[in-house]
Amino acid sequence: MNPPSRRLVLAGAGIAAAALGAGIAWRQTQPPATSAVAQAFWARRFPGLDGAEVRVAGWRGKPLLVNFWATWCPPCVKELPEINQFYQEARGKGWQVLGLAVDQLDPVKAFLRKTPLDFPVALAGAEGLGLVRELGNPAGGLPFSLVFDETGEIAWRRLGVTHLEELRQLTNS
Repeated sequence: MNPPSRRLVLAGAGIAAAALGAGIAWRQTQPPATSAVAQAFWARRFPGLDGAEVRVAGWRGKPLLVNFWATWCPPCVKELPEINQFYQEARGKGWQVLGLAVDQLDPVKAFLRKTPLDFPVALAGAEGLGLVRELGNPAGGLPFSLVFDETGEIAWRRLGVTHLEELRQLTNS
């Protein structure tokens, strides 16, 4: 090889190595790919109880327990104090909880005046029943809870009442 050709080959190899390194560095800074169902959930926005919009994406990156409930659902009302206790215990370990009420604003506000919760609550409204089906609850029943892990993927689902001990075990897995 003559010197100019050798320089071109070495320059090409250097450029290729730099591009490979840049590609690896870029992939490490990007969040891992998630399923289409999880991606759709993370893109959602819900009305907050104060009228402000609640963007779900703000909770991504740490474990998130999402609980779908309604004031007209006795099992939902029964489990909320245990979910609140779980939140009080697990938030120091990086856990987050979001309650999504499949309900209307006035009944939810009235319920929360009698039974305050420490974790955020937003309104999924009537559309919430369709959303629980999308998230793996084909019956659309309530209460329905699921956990998104640190990567944003669904790691656990429960149709029916959750119990504090069961939730505590999630923090150990």
